Amino acid sequence: MLIYIAKRLGLLIPTLFGIITLNFLLIQLAPGGPVEQMISKLESSHISEAGAGIKPSEYKASKGVPSALIEELRVQYGFDKPLWERFVLLLRSYVVFDLGQSYYRKAPVWEIICEKLPVSISLGVFSTLLMYLLAIPLGVYNAYHNGSRFDSISSFIIVVCNAVPPFLFGVVGIVFLASMWEIFPLRGLVSDDFELLSPAGKVLDYLHHITLPVLCLSLGSLAWLTFLTKHSFIDELHKPYVLCARAKGVSEARILYGHIFRNAMLLVIASFPSAFLGMFLSGSLMIEMLFSLDGLGLLGYESLLSRDYPVVFGSLYIFTLLALVFGILSDIAYTLIDPRIHFDTR
Repeated sequence: MLIYIAKRLGLLIPTLFGIITLNFLLIQLAPGGPVEQMISKLESSHISEAGAGIKPSEYKASKGVPSALIEELRVQYGFDKPLWERFVLLLRSYVVFDLGQSYYRKAPVWEIICEKLPVSISLGVFSTLLMYLLAIPLGVYNAYHNGSRFDSISSFIIVVCNAVPPFLFGVVGIVFLASMWEIFPLRGLVSDDFELLSPAGKVLDYLHHITLPVLCLSLGSLAWLTFLTKHSFIDELHKPYVLCARAKGVSEARILYGHIFRNAMLLVIASFPSAFLGMFLSGSLMIEMLFSLDGLGLLGYESLLSRDYPVVFGSLYIFTLLALVFGILSDIAYTLIDPRIHFDTR
């Protein structure tokens, strides 16, 4: 296993380099960079000044932005250097995990990411836990009652939930549960008087706000885990060791928890790192926008629109590194759960 981990860690560096290179080229070569964004803002401010009663002769936008100012902006954002030099500087800073400074927020990228991290972690952790708490019992029950009316109805509902995007659940939840019936708050992660609440009140207030976004985010991902659990148990139910245990008169509870559960849950438990990462990194953008949650998804979207390259590149770098590391953790989880698996041998 150590040899396999060493190989995966060795492949991590070229994979990370390739992804960073591709992202750098795609984003840097795209039209409308930060210099163009700032020029557009300057021209817009001049237009607003002209509309406020300034004479046409005094209207600076009619003369265009001075070339000296454009060159100053290029130096400020580092675009006075050639493309290859900017890429080398980026790699050199990422080696020491220096993500740079935001163009517009006037703060280090690490500080901005850490500021938005609690919201994304909350959504990812609670959504993953809820998904596993619902999918595993439902998948086990459907496996033992395969073909029953409950199995057919629940499987149909799960497939429908999987086909509906999370943001549509969010819209329905906002309209009915938040606006019409006022069961859950409409926006935010805490109330305005959060600081005045007792410790128990703060916990309840936080859970009250996070419940609806978590439900909307986890329902769409419930189907694949339920079907994975169901079919894993169905495969194990018909294996010889289960038939032998039943022939010896072993109770169904002992067969389930003493024999089947560990083998059937191999894929389910080992996929937890990748499932958590998927809930943590993807699928939360629309939920954050709908419920006004200031997390990493919304940060990446806004940074991409404003061409805040340090934040965009820093977020992509951290997300890519986490995805590669969690992939290795998933493989390690396989071997810990089932000692029969050896990645070092063919």
